[in-house]
Amino acid sequence: MFMRVEEVAEEMGVSVPYAYKLIRKLNKELKVTGCITIAGRIDRKFFHEKFYFTKTQNEGGYQNGSV
Repeated sequence: MFMRVEEVAEEMGVSVPYAYKLIRKLNKELKVTGCITIAGRIDRKFFHEKFYFTKTQNEGGYQNGSV
């Protein structure tokens, strides 16, 4: 359900400190929506939506994209 910082770093090909930075940013977005977050972990589904899908204005939905 949650990805730990090491898994984020490996999947994104970045350092662990940078993965912490990404997780903090994503958790901040989740907190605004009222979700409870855990430091150093990110919801797997939210992570994949943010990095592997793009929202288009014409469709208003998600479309598969690449990073």
